[in-house]
Amino acid sequence: MSKYIPTRPDVVSVGALFSFNSTIGKVAKVAIAAAVDDINSSPNVLNGTKLKISAQDANQDGFLGIIKALRLMENDTMAIIGPDFSVSAHTISQVANELQVPLLSFSATDPTLSSLEFPYFVRTTQSDLFQMAAIADIVDYYEWRDVIAIYVEDDYGRNGVAVLVDKLAEKRCKILYKAPLSPNMSRFDIIHVLNKIALMESRVLILHAYADLGLQVFDVAKDFDMMSAGFVWIATDWLSTELDAASGLARRAIDGIQGILTLRVYTPDSKIKRKLVSRWKSLTDRKSASGSVGLNIYGLYAYDTVWLLARAIDELLTQGTHISFSSDSKLTQLNGKSLSFNTVRSFNEGNLLLKSIFKVKLTGVTGEMKCNSDDCVVNPAYEVINVIGAPRKIGYWSNYLGLSVVPPETQHSMPNDTSSSSQQLHGVVWPGQTTVKPRGWVYPNGAKPLRIGIPKPFFKEILYQVEGTGTYSGFCIDVFTAALDLLPYSFPYQFIPYRQHLPNSTELVHMVQMGVYDAVVGDISVTTNRMRMVDFTQPYTESGLVVVAPIRKLNSSTWAFLRPFTPMMWCVTGLSFLIVGVVIWILEHRRNDDFRGPPRKQVITILLFSFSNLFSSQREKTLSNLGRFLLIIWLFVVLILNSTYTASLSSILTAEQLSSTTKLSSNDPIGFLRGSFSESYLVNELNIQRSRLVPLNSPEEYEKALISGPEKGSVAALVDERVYMELFLSTRCEFSIIGQDFMKIGWAFAFQRDSALAVDMSTAILKLSENGELQRIRDKWLRRSACITQGGKQELERLPLKSFLDLFFICGSACFLALLMFFVQMVHKFIKHNSNESHSSTLRSGSSILRSFASFLDEKEEVIESNSMRRQMENSSVEL
Repeated sequence: MSKYIPTRPDVVSVGALFSFNSTIGKVAKVAIAAAVDDINSSPNVLNGTKLKISAQDANQDGFLGIIKALRLMENDTMAIIGPDFSVSAHTISQVANELQVPLLSFSATDPTLSSLEFPYFVRTTQSDLFQMAAIADIVDYYEWRDVIAIYVEDDYGRNGVAVLVDKLAEKRCKILYKAPLSPNMSRFDIIHVLNKIALMESRVLILHAYADLGLQVFDVAKDFDMMSAGFVWIATDWLSTELDAASGLARRAIDGIQGILTLRVYTPDSKIKRKLVSRWKSLTDRKSASGSVGLNIYGLYAYDTVWLLARAIDELLTQGTHISFSSDSKLTQLNGKSLSFNTVRSFNEGNLLLKSIFKVKLTGVTGEMKCNSDDCVVNPAYEVINVIGAPRKIGYWSNYLGLSVVPPETQHSMPNDTSSSSQQLHGVVWPGQTTVKPRGWVYPNGAKPLRIGIPKPFFKEILYQVEGTGTYSGFCIDVFTAALDLLPYSFPYQFIPYRQHLPNSTELVHMVQMGVYDAVVGDISVTTNRMRMVDFTQPYTESGLVVVAPIRKLNSSTWAFLRPFTPMMWCVTGLSFLIVGVVIWILEHRRNDDFRGPPRKQVITILLFSFSNLFSSQREKTLSNLGRFLLIIWLFVVLILNSTYTASLSSILTAEQLSSTTKLSSNDPIGFLRGSFSESYLVNELNIQRSRLVPLNSPEEYEKALISGPEKGSVAALVDERVYMELFLSTRCEFSIIGQDFMKIGWAFAFQRDSALAVDMSTAILKLSENGELQRIRDKWLRRSACITQGGKQELERLPLKSFLDLFFICGSACFLALLMFFVQMVHKFIKHNSNESHSSTLRSGSSILRSFASFLDEKEEVIESNSMRRQMENSSVEL
């Protein structure tokens, strides 16, 4: 039998279910009562219908919460505001689903409280999904990689930390250890947990708990000296909630949380928010039985939740919906002598009210609210708080822009850039009253020594075991110990030799990946494949693959004088001599007797004039200005060519020249160090057949193989790292490095993946490089004078044409300019000459003019001038 309520009832009943004695409950009780008064006093909200709130104390108990929820439904309750704890929300949501009563929680932040499992659950606050994303961004911002999570062992704690794991993984960070706490854990048990944490290497601790338990953890941590310099504590928003509400927090509790980072849900400033804050003290005096209590964020959300629900109820009533309740058949079947469920009623229009809630758009004291299947917060954001004396805001986090010092409402006018370079916060005072950013980890006291693998050395200068002792020395060891001296802490370690005769470095790195070793110190080259297995430090020396082969002196040659220039250079030089000779001949032919005569003589003159300039002994003199101008430029070119040729030839004839016919592209066998990465590089990158590769095991085998050569079935060349080969060649002058390095690599120390030691050792190696200590260590062990020689130099010492292009261009330009000016002068003189003969000339064709011009050019200038003067005199006599 259904009970019907008029469309516009005088009163609508709403339930409230929360813990009256909790910090959140005390604030919520006042805020809900204030919201109800404000709604009922406004005629424009429910249009004459009064809102009645029936509050029940859930006492932070899931089972008791179910009973209290059922009791609320005895009074025809349309919706329930609460509960304030996520654990209770999980159980009470089951009741809400069954009775079709919307459950609006203003503080249940467990991200697993989703509408898929609980369709009648509506979260009116921010989910811990966003809070954990903010914490992950903070961890990444300060470049920490491992954290320890301390959390309350219930749905609220477990599910929050599960989200934190995912968010940290997105930043390549991880939770090193999870420390669950029972909600009612004793101080002795907390001591046991923190004692275990103190022995771990991570110093970044994230505390996700309830206020009472969290403050107790901080109290124990202070006694354990875990609130000192080097530690990082990040508390979730429970701490800011407690600080905002509990004005009478004990002095010891305040002292125990100095330097901590925490989050506070961000709400924008507004007129209605300021109005509520200003009258909050008078509200608590009138409506709180437990005395004055501060307004925290969940009080603001509780206030807005009542308003949101009132708007939704008004929307439902405006549609003319009849409000009705009916008995639940499932509960009726449970009715018995001791338990009576027949008075519990389900809300028939609960689904319609839920839809109305999703339609409401509200701008409340917390900002804009618009509910969907996840929550009602439009732009989730947090304030990042540093507790130092009083809580101090150092920045913001928003789901839009990440960490920033700009308020979230301003961020939406900025470009969406969440890269690490755009993230920023103000300075922090950390535990221990220090402003220096904590490293975030230490090597734990009492931990087992670090197991460091040591490969068998190929050269003693690189690495060797001191005879009769368990200690090691050499270049790699000196770099390692020098880097350790720069670390701000020390840790125990032991060197464990790798017993293979000649180890495979990739296999050694793989053993670090598998946990056999914690690190490897030695001549380990950094390659792509190895970087997938471990974390390498900053390289401490450069190397590269080189080719080494036997050398021989170049045999003397009768044509050795041609070596300074390349063939192309010789051709262009010879052509230049001829061109300059021809141009000089053209410029001097009309006036210089040395450049006239029979054709055979003129050809000889052209050749002798140009080439004799090499020795500054030409017989012919230049008379024209253009010829002298060109000769000056040509003598400058000849000077440069002569000097360069002389210097290059002197170098070739006096220095020892090396040559090698060995090339990787030939079919000759190539030796390599067994177990090194050079084999795979030659096969996979250079496509050299594996059948050509010969593995060798020692410097002695290197020498023997090169001396034997391919003629005796051995190798024609070796391919190995430059550092090894320079040591090998320091006492073996009959071999040489051929060409340049064809692969650049570096040596580094290998550590297990995500090891913080790798980061600190990299920083130390950079410091060694900057202060010059790294170079001094290298010079001590690896510098060898002797006869390391770079082969194949004769090709580099031959001077190519490109080295003289500008010089030949200048010479060619001078020739062209001189010829152009000469022909302009000749054309002018030819025209003048023809004008003097115009009275006796007849009309001539173009070919005859060209022949006449050619004859004019060939004629000696003195003859032309004499004939011209004779004609002028004859013309004058005729006129008389």
